[in-house]
Amino acid sequence: MTEYTYNSKYLMKDQKAWFPVMGEMHFTRYSEALWEESLRKMKAGGVTIVSTYLIWIHHEEEEGVFDFSGCRNVRKYLELCKEVGLQVCLRLGPWVHGEVRNGGFPDWVVKRGQEGIELRSNDTAYMELVRRYWSKVSEQVAGMMLKDGGPVIAMQLENEYGHVGGFRGEKGEAHMRALMELAKEVGLQVPIYTATGWGGAVIGDCIPVMGGYCEAPWEQSMEELSANTNYVISHVRNDALIACDHHVEDAITFDESRYPYLTAELGGGMQVTSHRRPVATGPDIGAMSVTKLASGVALLGYYMYHGGSNPKGRFSTLQESKETGYLNDLPEINYDFNAPIRQYGTISDTYKEIKLLALFLRDFGEDMAPLEAEIFPDNVKPEDMHTLRTSCRHDGAHGYVFFNNYQRRRRMDDHKDVVLQGLTEAGEVAFPAVDIASGAYGFFPYNMRLGSAVLVSASATPLCNLNGEEGTYVFYGDWEPSYSWKDNKAADVLHLSREQALNAWKVMLDQEYLVVSDNYVWEENGKLIVTGGADTRILVYPELTEIPSGFERFGEEGRFNVYERILSRREAKAEFQEVSRGEERVLYEITVSYPEREDRLTGRDTLLWLSYSGNSMEIYLGKEKINDHFYTGQKVPVSLGYFGFPEKLQVAVNVLKKEDRVFIEKWPLLTEGSACSLDQVEITEEYR
Repeated sequence: MTEYTYNSKYLMKDQKAWFPVMGEMHFTRYSEALWEESLRKMKAGGVTIVSTYLIWIHHEEEEGVFDFSGCRNVRKYLELCKEVGLQVCLRLGPWVHGEVRNGGFPDWVVKRGQEGIELRSNDTAYMELVRRYWSKVSEQVAGMMLKDGGPVIAMQLENEYGHVGGFRGEKGEAHMRALMELAKEVGLQVPIYTATGWGGAVIGDCIPVMGGYCEAPWEQSMEELSANTNYVISHVRNDALIACDHHVEDAITFDESRYPYLTAELGGGMQVTSHRRPVATGPDIGAMSVTKLASGVALLGYYMYHGGSNPKGRFSTLQESKETGYLNDLPEINYDFNAPIRQYGTISDTYKEIKLLALFLRDFGEDMAPLEAEIFPDNVKPEDMHTLRTSCRHDGAHGYVFFNNYQRRRRMDDHKDVVLQGLTEAGEVAFPAVDIASGAYGFFPYNMRLGSAVLVSASATPLCNLNGEEGTYVFYGDWEPSYSWKDNKAADVLHLSREQALNAWKVMLDQEYLVVSDNYVWEENGKLIVTGGADTRILVYPELTEIPSGFERFGEEGRFNVYERILSRREAKAEFQEVSRGEERVLYEITVSYPEREDRLTGRDTLLWLSYSGNSMEIYLGKEKINDHFYTGQKVPVSLGYFGFPEKLQVAVNVLKKEDRVFIEKWPLLTEGSACSLDQVEITEEYR
């Protein structure tokens, strides 16, 4: 059995340094028919651990009536994680937040609290409710723990305890310890137990995990926020923005020197609220991730990594809202989160940014994890747009030099002819001079062992290794690719542009291949799966032994082999018309026609992209609301395959007025002080 442990600096797997990437996906917020495909997409993106909440109200909405069927089938989900080859962190709660009604508590539990039970405490009556719920969970996941050969290696207890509700001090610590003992008693035993540690949260005997978001949709201000601290390379682990609407001032309750710097909630995106709607972009998340690496982090964990939709409740809607005591109203259904993998499984620029780091850490994380960070300068202020932010993670002999010249929604100074310095005990290693423009971020290696060769320095960034230590090393960057080798002994390097690297996938078939494609690519049952449109072009290195079905080889491009898939273009068409108009709302009907309908039911999807101007939008299939959206200026994706390829949908757009109290980064064009229209419906076909 694989052994998972940790020391004060990093995680370990079988006594070796281990630097995983963790991505959050809530199985109850996605169709169970698509779980396996999504898990394969996560693995293809470099994720090694899947984290997921067990949301109490999703499983016991009515007291004593448990539901682990359909999208609530946690056992099936864990079995698929094992089949795909992903480890799992179960976030047990019992309180989770997660933008869920009552923070995940069923209404009947909340009522018990109103009747006198002290919730989120060691009150015997409360702990018995948790025991009963966790015992049912334990029955469902029996055999799925690591000790039994399953994929579950870690569990998180509670969430933001002592920060958002619960108790602080010894009473809070005692409750966290009691939860851990209870989990073990009912059979939920794993090597690693974690607890969120930001904003004064207490951790008991758990390992603290931290977070960081590029904005704060829960902030009650309607104005532009101050420059975000998560773009400053720093040894400060706490993000004061997280749940700042709860105004807890104390930052950290534990001794940081005892624990590695782990993150579980780096924002893979952000879930907008009705009053505040920032849009997280790929560079926003990419630069923040590089900054955390530069700061010494030893686990990149993203919340969310995969978006979804709130399931339907039997007695109420299940989203966070002011009605249930929060300061924020969220969409009833939509939990897209602007995540790397979005609400219906489409790819995002954020996914590609994270993949750059995840592929690197999968191959070189054992080398990176033990390296501590020296930061210079170490006192940069977020609003300082003039100073280049740099650090060096090293062991006195080799390491990586990081730079960040990106600050969200700000413009940094350009820096010409920058000579970065790698630190060693023998002195500094100078890199060739480079220009670092506003918005640039990344890292370069020095004295890096690549098989039997040593790379002294390179103005390029490692991405992955193909086919072993004496195989090919893939690097990327848009600077002049200067490589300096010790004793002039060079490894085999395949250099990509940054754009190519964003679209690069490492796939294991009969050997390891690098595939460049702008849509998902993964291995399934020994076959190469390529997602894309009717005309799909991919670059592959080295040449494929077996060409994927539907593709043909079309020569070479540099060291790459070119393959193309050209399918007959009988695509769906969509039209829309206005049905009714009122002062506050306009209703439209969308009609979709499908050639080759049966073909769509077996591995082909049709996506609508809706552009609208207004405060919000609701989408109906017949009388059933199937999605909703708060306006951000983005196109809204709708998977028609997710809903069985309907031929008609209704869309209601709600009016946005200039006097509305809402923060939107880019407002729509207002006519006579308001906007309320469906502007465009585009359609794309996706083949797998």
